Amino acid sequence: MKFFAQILALTFIFTLASSVIIHAETVEMDKEVPDFTLKDVMDKTHSLKDLSTDKKATVVMFISTECPVSNAYNERIIALHNDYKDRDVEFIGINSNRTETVEEIAEHNKASKFQFLVLKDLKNEIANNFGARRTPEIYLLDEKRNLRYHGAIDNSQDNPETHYLREVLDLVVAGKPVPENLKKTKAFGCTIKRVRKQRSQSRTP
Repeated sequence: MKFFAQILALTFIFTLASSVIIHAETVEMDKEVPDFTLKDVMDKTHSLKDLSTDKKATVVMFISTECPVSNAYNERIIALHNDYKDRDVEFIGINSNRTETVEEIAEHNKASKFQFLVLKDLKNEIANNFGARRTPEIYLLDEKRNLRYHGAIDNSQDNPETHYLREVLDLVVAGKPVPENLKKTKAFGCTIKRVRKQRSQSRTP
């Protein structure tokens, strides 16, 4: 009986491990972010390269339709977009939650009055490449698509005193270097609900 209990325990562990997503991050600080393509809610394909061409900065935002933390930042995101869109800054929203459909994203965009693109990351591939785990979570790229900042929008959902993204945006738009202590902060919010990795099964005849 003990032997069979051990077998069952090992089987459970193997099954659990096979469903865990491995985050193969390809985005590094101060290095060029690899190009990617995703579709918007109108089924139109967009690439990072095309969207960021001739821009002084590009803000990649992992956001959600359902996460209360992400939604608490909607007005601040809109204000950021309005303040920087005429300063050659591109804003790109990415939804990587498997639980949130394209239809829900379209309705959420309209209700939230977003004036920037929100793309759907159906298989979490872009979230995995970036290593994104929360909503909202921010990645700021410079004119050469080098990563200059990763983390939170500011330091508090309710009463922020330090506006990280604004500080770094001002530096990047002005062509100034970002100090090491400003390059990374801890993103907070809801976890991204990823698609589970299925274990391949092979059958012998």
